[in-house]
Amino acid sequence: MKPLWDLARLNYEPMREADLADVLALEESVYPHPWSMSNFVDSLNSNYEAWVLRDQNGALLGYFLLMAIVDEAHLLNVAVAAGMQGQGLGRVLLNQAVACARGLGMESVLLEVRPSNERALRIYERYGFKQIGRRKGYYPAANQQREDAIVMRFGI
Repeated sequence: MKPLWDLARLNYEPMREADLADVLALEESVYPHPWSMSNFVDSLNSNYEAWVLRDQNGALLGYFLLMAIVDEAHLLNVAVAAGMQGQGLGRVLLNQAVACARGLGMESVLLEVRPSNERALRIYERYGFKQIGRRKGYYPAANQQREDAIVMRFGI
């Protein structure tokens, strides 16, 4: 399968405080219950692996944040700009996140995903993530309700 993106024309770099306005805008545009600015600031201050993906013109295409714990990396957040979804960028970001985890000496990558986020579930499953559990009432949902999280793992 031919990649949809010429990776040489994309800029992949560590997330900086200067990126946070763009990151938050993207986050708020794609998630019904987005992270807050303080979530991103706290992640940067905690020295989590945080990376942005921009096109050659500097437009933010996506990002991810990864927390290393002992021998497992936890993919805390990953997003692709709404207008760019379905073009292979989610896989590009997953490749980068897994490479980052591997570089840190991790043995696996763990993540949680909403059951209602069917597009993300399909991407993770195609990538090779396996469902290993469920966290009841993990996410906030509409009408003061809670939604479970499907826990998935990818062995490196």
